[in-house]
This record gives sequence, structure tokens and C-alpha cells, in this order.
Amino acid sequence: MAGALKEVRNRIKAVQSTQQITKAMKMVSAAKLRRAQDAIVQMRPYAKKLQEMLSNLVESMEGGAEGELVAERNIENVLLIVISSDRGLCGAYNANVIKLARNLAQERYPQQLEKGNITIWPIGKKAYDHFQRHHFKVDAAFRDILQPISFEHTQQAAQAAIAAFAKKEFDVVEVVYSEFRNAATQRFTVERFLPVPRAENKDGKATKADFIFEPEKEQLISELMPRILNTQLFKAVLDANASEHGARMTAMDKASENANELLKDLRISYNRARQAAITTELTEIVSGAAALQG
Repeated sequence: MAGALKEVRNRIKAVQSTQQITKAMKMVSAAKLRRAQDAIVQMRPYAKKLQEMLSNLVESMEGGAEGELVAERNIENVLLIVISSDRGLCGAYNANVIKLARNLAQERYPQQLEKGNITIWPIGKKAYDHFQRHHFKVDAAFRDILQPISFEHTQQAAQAAIAAFAKKEFDVVEVVYSEFRNAATQRFTVERFLPVPRAENKDGKATKADFIFEPEKEQLISELMPRILNTQLFKAVLDANASEHGARMTAMDKASENANELLKDLRISYNRARQAAITTELTEIVSGAAALQG
């Protein structure tokens, strides 16, 4: 009986130690989430307006003036930029991002997948580890740009994708990431990076904007387009970063709650075992006293 009590006490101490860790991780993630949320909330309207401007500019282009970053091509080679996290303990966040990327490859590009013409550029170690382990074609050049997050590091990845698309190494570039909604909610999404998508109206039809260009349209677009694409990828990285911290904070909060429930059950088990031990000892004392009297 004493051995059983000691085992329960050890389990209670272990759960309490784990709970202290999960509470500390929740507090750290909450602090990081506040900064990450501020960054993406400030960035999102700017990036959205730039994307609208870019799409309208693309729609205003005619014939041979479309440019190398706009023209639709027969899709032979696909690049997927998959943004995950570097660390775990954030619930199903990484699993959902990876699942979406795999579903995208299997459902939208099955022929290219069968031929081995899908390349993964993972941003974050979790995506890299998964796709490397499952024998996808992986380029790890930008795996570590989340540490630390900066526009300069993200710009390098965006410019590399633009250059590869311009050289026709890839015919389409998609970004798979998690769009931040709030601390408990993320929307896992796929966003077309290249060729640049055209603007659409509410009916889903392409719209054509009427602009007066100064300087010349081709010169303006050639300068603006890479800059706007840099911003779009940076926005996706900021979204993913905020989503990661929100998912980790939620997961650690749930883990702390589960630890409380487990502690309640263990304490009930401990008290029952202790009462049983006391009852047994009393029974032995009473039996011994009765035997002496007899």
C-alpha cells in the first residue's frame, strides 16, 4: 500500500512540473503573439491595397505588354512555398499546413506530382523535415529565414522565386500558409504568387482599370511588380508567425487545463488509497487488541 501511495505522489509531482512548463510557455507565447498580431494587423491593409493595385495594373496590360511575370503558361513545373514553424508544441498548426500542401499537390497538380515536377521551398524546419522525410523534391535555401523574421530575408526568397519563374524553371508558384484571424482561429490557405493573378469583380469576372501612367506603363510595372510581390510574401510570413504563436498559446492553455483535470483525478486516487491504508491499519489494531483481550 505504501508503494502505491508513493507512486501516486510521484505522478502528482510530475504533472505539477509539466503544468508549470505549459503555463510558462503560454505566457511566453502570449507576449510574442501580441507583437506578432500588431505587426500583421498593421501590415494587412497596406499589403491588400498593393495587391489590388498590382492586379489592376496587370488587368490594364494588353497583348505583348503583359510581361514575364504575368503570362499564363502550360504548367509543367510547380513550386510550392510552404510556411510552417521551426518548433512544435503548437497543436495541429504544422500538421494542417503540411496537409494542405500535400492535398494541393495531389488534387490540383496530380500529373506534375507523378512526374516529380513539384518542388517544395519550406520556410520553417517542420515543413522541411516532413517533406524531406517523405522524399519530395525539397530546396532548403530559405528554411531558416524565420529566425529572425525580417523583410530583407523574406525578400531574398521572393526574389529567388521571381527569378526562377522568369527563367521558366517553374510555371506556377503557390504559397501555402496560415492566415491569422485571432488567437484561437487560423485559416489555412493557398495563395497564387506567380503568375500574378488578375483583378476580379464581385461576379468573379476580370475587371479592367483605366489608368493614366507616368512614367511609361512598362517601366512603372517593371519597378513596382517585384516590390509588391516582396510585400505579399512578407505578409504571408507575418500571418504564419502570428498564427503559430496563437496556436501555441491555445495549445498550452488546453494542456494546463488537462493537467488540472489529471491532478484532480490523481488526488482523489491518492486520498482513496490513503483512506484504505488507514482503514487497514485500524482494522489490524482493533484485531490485535481483541486478540489480546481474548
